[in-house]
Amino acid sequence: MRIPNYRDQIKIVFFDIDETLLVKDEDYIPATVVPAIRKLKENGIVPAIATGRTLSNFPPKIKGLIEQTDMNLFVTMNGQYVSYQNEPIGKHPLSKAKIQEFVDFCDQHQIVYAQVPPTDTAVSAITDQVRDALDPLKGHYHVDKDYFKHHDVFQILAFYDATQDQFVQDSGVLKGLQSVRWHKYSVDLFDEKISKATGIACAIQHFGFAMENVMAFGDGLNDIEMLSTAGVGVAMGNAHHQLKTVADHVTLPIKEHGIEYFLKQAKLID
Repeated sequence: MRIPNYRDQIKIVFFDIDETLLVKDEDYIPATVVPAIRKLKENGIVPAIATGRTLSNFPPKIKGLIEQTDMNLFVTMNGQYVSYQNEPIGKHPLSKAKIQEFVDFCDQHQIVYAQVPPTDTAVSAITDQVRDALDPLKGHYHVDKDYFKHHDVFQILAFYDATQDQFVQDSGVLKGLQSVRWHKYSVDLFDEKISKATGIACAIQHFGFAMENVMAFGDGLNDIEMLSTAGVGVAMGNAHHQLKTVADHVTLPIKEHGIEYFLKQAKLID
């Protein structure tokens, strides 16, 4: 597929983290990424991150990238929390009543869960499933089942495998929530009206941009709304097949420098 010249259209570019900017299992960022982001900025294009992670769970390599490129716009927790220059410009905490309903369900059925604010993660228990899912994120978590009673919580993680998906769905406890599986033992749960796309809409309003001015790169199922809504949605070559079907373009895989390749082909960088 021929890649058009998007130089005049695109004002801001959002990047997912895991398997888009960062090769997660091998914990490295392709060498071409930092120079490409710097060139975007030199060309007057705003680089930003849109992720399911919290700010506190950004991997060390991503924190290093942010320092090297002076990125300061972040859509986190799948759009629930948007910050610019270390200040929130959009936030959508879950209702305490909804959290209580879900927590009661999980306790009744022995499902471990985590409550996610912008800065920390509170789990109901530490199990092998929790460690398997959360330890690779290199963030801090602690046990506190009642965390939501005294703090805003923007997202819930529930720890169960795909064999329980239908049971949880049929229970009705997910009403009002969107569920996205991000790990074999865990799903993200957040307000069904909020996504990376709504977080991006909040961010670009702050800058006075339109959605047609947005380019977004992603690889996972939680990037579907983002790539569907952005002016130009780009799926990584290593992306989930479902995401590729909604993307405007599919670039090379992350390990083959797909970000730099596409930005050059689209004439956003030289």
